[in-house]
Amino acid sequence: MMNVLSIVLQSILGLGFLMFGLGKFGKQMKEEFNRYQLSSSMRIFTGLVEIASAIIVIIGIWEDPYAAVGGILIAVTMFFAVLVHLVRVKDPAGKALMPFILFVLGLVVVALNWSTF
Repeated sequence: MMNVLSIVLQSILGLGFLMFGLGKFGKQMKEEFNRYQLSSSMRIFTGLVEIASAIIVIIGIWEDPYAAVGGILIAVTMFFAVLVHLVRVKDPAGKALMPFILFVLGLVVVALNWSTF
């Protein structure tokens, strides 16, 4: 049962982060990163990390240790996203809700796969 939960979460996070990462190269995210007062280099770096996280967490469906590594990358990325929203640009908490949920889901994937390291 735990394995099924992990695979479902990995699939959702993998596909989502692939889309989020690719989205970092679009016009809307250029404007958002300007609002966050972060450089284009940081936007591109974030997009590449999200794409790498997606690939790693998807590989983890077949190669268990990769699931934990991908989950860690996702959790760390989302931790900083929450900080950017709440601390850097002082958005209302609602704007940080989705990154917080993704942070927690990343941690769940890590917890479910920690023993495979």
